[in-house]
Amino acid sequence: MNKSQLGAALRALRNASGREAKAVARSALMSPSKLSKIENGSLLPSAIDVERILTALGVSDEIKAEYTEAARAATTEATAWRLLKRSGIHRGQQAAKALESQMTVLRLFQPALVPGLLQTPEYIRAVLQRHHLSEDALTRTISGRLERQAVLFDPTKTLRFIITEPVLRWRIVPPQMMAAQLDRIISISRLAHVELRVVPLTVQQSDFANHAFVVRDDRMVTVETVHAEIVVTDPRDVDLYVEKFEGFERGALSDDAMRSLVESIRDEFLTEQETC
Repeated sequence: MNKSQLGAALRALRNASGREAKAVARSALMSPSKLSKIENGSLLPSAIDVERILTALGVSDEIKAEYTEAARAATTEATAWRLLKRSGIHRGQQAAKALESQMTVLRLFQPALVPGLLQTPEYIRAVLQRHHLSEDALTRTISGRLERQAVLFDPTKTLRFIITEPVLRWRIVPPQMMAAQLDRIISISRLAHVELRVVPLTVQQSDFANHAFVVRDDRMVTVETVHAEIVVTDPRDVDLYVEKFEGFERGALSDDAMRSLVESIRDEFLTEQETC
């Protein structure tokens, strides 16, 4: 059920109830204009919006559960990587840059790779080559990702990164380049508005590092899976990711302790390079 169908169904339920839009909007704790946009299909309601509207209409629990689940599904969008590749992966960098320019707070959890905003050009190229892009598309995508990194130096943003220790050790590029990548992480971590934490392997964990995700302003989550990028906007689901982020945050190293760990791993790569 898309937003037009969902809106039309909600309008039909309201008409069947005989209640005026203003009264329903008031009971649902929203403005009449918002309810109108939802019913007209110009605004996609959250699952909470739908639940409040249906509560105001006094429908059965069965109907409420059905429509709330439809709203939850509608606010989770998945786009396969093959489709993103077809339209141009560099366009995805442009879209991400636009989102990052509008946000105030970013929370990013990454258990597999150095986050894109922290990557060196060599690391970016190595990551993107797995998509088998043409040299032109690869160059444009690398440029797009590097342009996005300007947000790191915007003091009006709060950027919070959590990575796991294996991220620092996973050999995406040769040892000397890995050392340079870790130096960049150390450098960026010293920015006043950037908080960078590392979950060490030596700490007992109570949660699992399932996959990477990004939370922007507690309103939207982007999840990267093997086959697709998933965008989540339902507040209840967003809260789950915020909670997961904060759980890893509590057990992660920060500031000098974090930098000491990163420096020790960097030195291992440098020693390996010298002996090659």
